[in-house]
Amino acid sequence: MKNMGIEYIGLSQIKGALVAIDGVKGAAYDEIVELKTDDETGTKKLGKIIEIYEDKAVIQIFEGSENLSLVNTHTRFTGHPLEFPLSIDILGRTFDGIGRPIDGLGPIEAECKRDVNGKPLNPVEREYPRNYIRTGISAIDGLTTLIRGQKLPIFSGNGLPHDRLAAQIVKQASLGDDSDEDLVVIFAAMGVKYDVAEFFKRTFEESGVLNHVVMFLNLANDPVVERLVTPKVALTAAEYLAFEKDKHVLVILTDMTSFAEAMREVSSSKGEIPSRKGYPGYLYSELATIYERAGIVTNSKGSVTQIPILTMPNDDITHPIPDLTGYITEGQIVLDRALHGQSIYPPINVLPSLSRLMKDGIGEDYTRDDHQAVANQLFSSYAKVGEARALASVIGEDELSPSDKKYLEFGKAFENRFVSQEENENRDVITTLNIGWELLHMLPKEELDRIDTKLIEKYY
Repeated sequence: MKNMGIEYIGLSQIKGALVAIDGVKGAAYDEIVELKTDDETGTKKLGKIIEIYEDKAVIQIFEGSENLSLVNTHTRFTGHPLEFPLSIDILGRTFDGIGRPIDGLGPIEAECKRDVNGKPLNPVEREYPRNYIRTGISAIDGLTTLIRGQKLPIFSGNGLPHDRLAAQIVKQASLGDDSDEDLVVIFAAMGVKYDVAEFFKRTFEESGVLNHVVMFLNLANDPVVERLVTPKVALTAAEYLAFEKDKHVLVILTDMTSFAEAMREVSSSKGEIPSRKGYPGYLYSELATIYERAGIVTNSKGSVTQIPILTMPNDDITHPIPDLTGYITEGQIVLDRALHGQSIYPPINVLPSLSRLMKDGIGEDYTRDDHQAVANQLFSSYAKVGEARALASVIGEDELSPSDKKYLEFGKAFENRFVSQEENENRDVITTLNIGWELLHMLPKEELDRIDTKLIEKYY
């Protein structure tokens, strides 16, 4: 804190969004710095310390270093990291990428301020995620159920409707019909185009959900460095609402690819040695520090659940971003270009999608006793559809065996009735399971090898 009163005049170096100052005493890593010029522009900027070497500090400037000069820049050290003012009034508000209000409703009257870098959750205090969050989307609720406290990414590609899907999840997400608890949504967008940001704002306003949504928007023309802070600010708000205000919070982060590319850009401007595909070697740990801020803590009623969305470059699931995300998160929902080409919305490919925590939040006490069995059977049958289609492409549909023909029919119906649904259609879990049974009716009873006979007698 000793730097509070000291003001440094002049910079020793300016390079892109980075500036260096010599002769610094008592500065700390991640500390926030205010810079202003004493010329007629009077530019005021914020930055944070990213490197300290003896008496030299390297500062990364959020808004970029335009209009700063080596001679007359005044630098003041604040003595603390970036903090976000918090109170329950953040609900219904819209902020920029580093947490400044941009909705014209004035500043937040803060109850407290929190360091946006967060504190790691003590693993001993974590509770095992149970109970599901209903999205109203059959392919998710039925086959890759989202559990409270889980992190379940959506792997998409350029031009696929992940924005529409995210907006639909925000509008429809609930804790189920019998729950009286609140679900709050925190929506953080990094590097999105202006029209996409407007689409989200308009959709939330029109559907009347805006009062329980907090939005953080970093647009494509906003500073790249800000993008690295946006998810951290959003998760700081989420942790406050979940662990201090006992809310169940769903955090949607889009698009993690922009976040990783901003990291690559900043890393190369620092002159760091690149790793896979030019990304810095600490991409994994940076993603982990964001994703691991989900969960449930003992003695707290709230929970933080994450749906990060990322667009896979060239639809390549082995690209470093989806690859590392897959290591850290508990499953994934994969959007498919071929289904999108057949006008199926949402184009969720159920075979590579999975939710690793699903088994613990569904079934008798949560959804219905047949949920797991129906999901297993639909997966298994749809996998056979793929085999039948591959065979048909070689020998022609007419030459297929009667059971293979049945599977082809089942596959079409499954995509058109189960996976596909309207953008404003909010299905409950029972409807989803009933559609599943109707589809399984198309197959002979002896093909249902993943379902217990008792359940077949009860529902078939």
